[in-house]
Amino acid sequence: MRKVLRQTLVALVIIIGFCEASVAGSDKVLIEDAWSRTSIGTSRPGVAYMKIRNTGDVVVTLIGISTDIALKTQIHRTSTNNQGVSSMAPVGEIEIAPGETVTLEPGGLHAMLMGLQRKMKEGESFFMTLVFSDGGEVAVEIPILGIAARGPEN
Repeated sequence: MRKVLRQTLVALVIIIGFCEASVAGSDKVLIEDAWSRTSIGTSRPGVAYMKIRNTGDVVVTLIGISTDIALKTQIHRTSTNNQGVSSMAPVGEIEIAPGETVTLEPGGLHAMLMGLQRKMKEGESFFMTLVFSDGGEVAVEIPILGIAARGPEN
């Protein structure tokens, strides 16, 4: 009886461990090269850029972002049609495969910050929280660069 009970407990531990490993993942996300640009007052939206790297072995899904600097935040994608006209649209969730990096950058995916609560001033920074489908959150401090900045190294 003890042997059967021990085998059952071992099996349960293995099953529970597998279930936790299959849903966890945001704890293996690294945020790199985060930056933003100064804003023109508060009437126009702000933006934030970064690299989101999944160092784990399961897919992670970014389902939202938040910051106290803006009333509404979304991930948008800029696209250009055959006539050279650019437009932006929200993308919803973003899946990041194991070992992959999703880059938020000018002209592509970016964090749109609408309803700014204060002007984004060069030399300051703000915090943003990335929310993942496994319930995990990753906070990142985002430095605000000059209006003409093209990245954190410029």
